[in-house]
Amino acid sequence: MKKLNVAIAGSGYSARLFHVPFFKADPRFNIKKFFERNTERGKEWVDNVEIVHDYAQLFTPDIDLVVITTPNQTHYDMVKAALTAGKHVLVEKPLVATSSEAMELAKLAQKQKVVLYVYQNRRWDSHILAAQRILSEGLIGEPVDCEIRIERFSKTKNPKVWKETGDAGTGLVYDLGVHLIDQAVHLFGKPQAVFADIRYQHEGALVDDNFDIHLYYESGLKISVMASKYAREPAPAFSLHGKLGSYVKQGVDIQEAQLAKGVVPIGDWYREAEELWGVLHTEIEGEIVRKPYPNVKGSYQGLIDNLYDAVANGAALAVTAEQAAFVLHIIEKAFESARQGKKMTL
Repeated sequence: MKKLNVAIAGSGYSARLFHVPFFKADPRFNIKKFFERNTERGKEWVDNVEIVHDYAQLFTPDIDLVVITTPNQTHYDMVKAALTAGKHVLVEKPLVATSSEAMELAKLAQKQKVVLYVYQNRRWDSHILAAQRILSEGLIGEPVDCEIRIERFSKTKNPKVWKETGDAGTGLVYDLGVHLIDQAVHLFGKPQAVFADIRYQHEGALVDDNFDIHLYYESGLKISVMASKYAREPAPAFSLHGKLGSYVKQGVDIQEAQLAKGVVPIGDWYREAEELWGVLHTEIEGEIVRKPYPNVKGSYQGLIDNLYDAVANGAALAVTAEQAAFVLHIIEKAFESARQGKKMTL
């Protein structure tokens, strides 16, 4: 087994919760370096790790994979530098601020013959995996409507100042919308059109903090992806309706909450109790059934497994830069739709 040496750029929430725990727990990886501008937090998480304050020092010959968890505004330059140095790259979503930049980096990765992987971990959320199986087994018939939400409550703006600057690639659509749109496209393929309502609700907001984006398909299917920061009592996180029945899950996937508690991602750490399962209400062989639908076995480790196989063995990527570019294209059209108040063709 080839062990991959990892260098992580950034030591904020994303690095601490979503990256360090998985790479530490997986014997196929070895975290060797952190790039931090002014801190040395990486030493608190990884024994004997090297801290550097010059990003270029991550590109030494011993490093196989550079993981970029820094603010969105830095992604383009940092990804481009790592790819140019011949390093495989895992970058937090969104890949970059524009679809054109994403395609440019995709082509650069191909030219350099290295992996460019975007951290769209929420394809491995429990309700997405369950919906994927329900659709594949035809349990609700032809899908006609789907709603995917992440709703929170916050009286104030995001304490991460870089998310509130108004710079390109910031705001709630580029933060949570990237995940929700990626989930929609992952489940149902590319839509034909988009209509969006994007709002600025917090006083003095420079970035969007509420959105309701509708994706339309040739079959007649409509998907609505929504996020809000003023939802003290949130609606179901996932609702899927078809011509035979429905699948509805009330709460969000528990993996982020588990990681925030310090749970080590080994074994069945991600499993949800039956009371947290979604409900399948449909018709099976002529009988109406309504019952909890068990979650599909899977976690964010699925992304890490695919990343390893892609870097070490040349396996196909589950998440490609081209897919990320299409999601960014949808977002660009969504903002255009919100400005013009009309449906936009994709």
